[in-house]
Amino acid sequence: MDDERHFTVDDANALIPRLEMLVERMQRAARTVRVALQDMGDEAGTGPHTTAEVLRLRPDLEPSVREIEGSVGEVESLGCQFKGIDLGLVDFPTEIDGTRVLLCWQYGEKAVAYWHTPDEGFSGRRAISDGDIPPMQ
Repeated sequence: MDDERHFTVDDANALIPRLEMLVERMQRAARTVRVALQDMGDEAGTGPHTTAEVLRLRPDLEPSVREIEGSVGEVESLGCQFKGIDLGLVDFPTEIDGTRVLLCWQYGEKAVAYWHTPDEGFSGRRAISDGDIPPMQ
């Protein structure tokens, strides 16, 4: 995207405290929903498959579902790409020598220390310090 924000490592690291709080909220809310879904699946033999079904059957879960949606929206409004609740993955688009890459952070890491190409994903993470990409200012 032409209007996509490009991050430096410093830009991304400055967001880590905010991202930690948001991912923690998401993970807490997701645990609440996951436990309820397991209970619902155990009772009926199979659980609901969509958010609408979940909320129809368990309207009490709406605050947790909205917390997840709101937190994901906030991460994305920062220009980041949210990649998953369980691992707490967030990517930061950037460009190195004309090539689009993603700086990669996982909840629990104290700083952004990895990157990967869009096609490789998390499994293709490489350490920034490996010298594969030039240092970003």
